[in-house]
Amino acid sequence: MSIAENLAEIEVGIVDACKKSGRSRDAVQLVAVSKTKPNELIAEAAAAGQIHFGENKVQELIAKKPEFSADIKWHLIGHLQKNKIRKALPCCDWLHTLDSLELADAVNRIAGEEGLEVAALLQVNISADDAKFGFGEEEAMTALPQVLDYENLKVTGLMTIPVFDPNPENTRRHFSNLRDLRDRLEQESGCSLPELSMGMSHDYHVAVEEGATMIRVGSSIFGSRN
Repeated sequence: MSIAENLAEIEVGIVDACKKSGRSRDAVQLVAVSKTKPNELIAEAAAAGQIHFGENKVQELIAKKPEFSADIKWHLIGHLQKNKIRKALPCCDWLHTLDSLELADAVNRIAGEEGLEVAALLQVNISADDAKFGFGEEEAMTALPQVLDYENLKVTGLMTIPVFDPNPENTRRHFSNLRDLRDRLEQESGCSLPELSMGMSHDYHVAVEEGATMIRVGSSIFGSRN
């Protein structure tokens, strides 16, 4: 199947998941994960109407962004090292992986120095996986008030990468737990946190049913990575 056909198939899946959960299709943004993929394939997806793309590595993002129109929106979805913040911030429209107070402080400071405002999500290690970055649930509760005080950092929600399970139903509880945590954070802070970035190629439909507003889909669009 072509990339356009893959995108159309994913669209059907998103619409179906939205109907099952009583949500509007407009509430879900598809982020096409283009990491390691050549510009030709990204251009093919863009020609089919895809606007949002996700990259894991800062160096790939820096190389790809100038090759595409300003209409394309770039999401940094991989771990951000502090020594790459200054290079990353001008290139990404969304930072999904704000995974510690130390990183948040550095991003806010450098964004101020560069005259930027950063749209970001707190990464939460919702499945308590030692191999994953992110705040624990209680850490997120403690950290949010401080993060919301930053002048150059606009946190609008949460992101997670649960432990992989080939059966999407086994991941559902992690997605619902992230949604519940978001609701608690909104209630305690009095601030709106509308975004939930969760769900990938094999489980995005479950994530949408549980409230995802951004889904990060790669292999189902571009094929498996080498």
